[in-house]
Amino acid sequence: MLNVYELVTQRILEQLEQGVIPWRKPWRGSKPINYMTRKAYRGINTLLLPHGGEYLSFKQCKDLGGKVKKGEKGHMIVFYKMIENVDLETDEVSTIPFLKYSTVFHISQCESVTSKIEPLQHNKPIGIITQAQNIIDDYITHSGVALNHVEDSNRAYYTPANDSITLPEIAQFEGSEEYYSTVYHEMAHSTGHQSRLNRISKVAAFGTKTYSKEELTAEISSAMLMNHAGIEQPGTFANSVAYIQGWKSKLKGDSRAIITAASQAQKATDLILGL
Repeated sequence: MLNVYELVTQRILEQLEQGVIPWRKPWRGSKPINYMTRKAYRGINTLLLPHGGEYLSFKQCKDLGGKVKKGEKGHMIVFYKMIENVDLETDEVSTIPFLKYSTVFHISQCESVTSKIEPLQHNKPIGIITQAQNIIDDYITHSGVALNHVEDSNRAYYTPANDSITLPEIAQFEGSEEYYSTVYHEMAHSTGHQSRLNRISKVAAFGTKTYSKEELTAEISSAMLMNHAGIEQPGTFANSVAYIQGWKSKLKGDSRAIITAASQAQKATDLILGL
């Protein structure tokens, strides 16, 4: 007789056979921008900055009458500055790009600085679902993982180095179910920490086989937890299947990828539920 885990995995496999379903992030958030110029950061800076929203330098924060919160660490950004170069033989002057870096702070790291971004408008209220929230609260309590919410963020991620999960605020999500699905995904990642299931020995590069397999594991675990909490919706399940399909396509030739990930997902889910 199939258990709940196997049933969820079987349903995922059945959906995968029907092809890729378009998927998207189930929350709304801003891109990282400069507080003063209102210009969006581009290129590598979008990867260096951990959240969406406004960033400013230490001096800019101070000049605005604010201050950086005690203990906060800044984020590096890089930019090119054109400098003049004089040819000693011909005296010809040319300009060459010189790469420089600076440090900025997210507005959430500052005090007494008011955001210029209009609050997000939501079509429906986002509420706490008790049985789903209990799973989160219990896991955070017994695991010691830190759970942080950043207003207007456009990213959700787990950081092994400090064993923490960072998420947009719940109000940014399209619905409660989408919020819990995202939290469960990141919680599943945290089970791979070396102090737990030791599945994540180091941060894998985006798009690699190791990264892809970990994403499969986390999303299948999320689907299992949604089912366990009794809050799975057709939309959230379809998005999970599509996400899984997207990473599965990165593992061409690995016919057992889904089954292996499902097995790891079951262990992750058991750990989260304290079984």
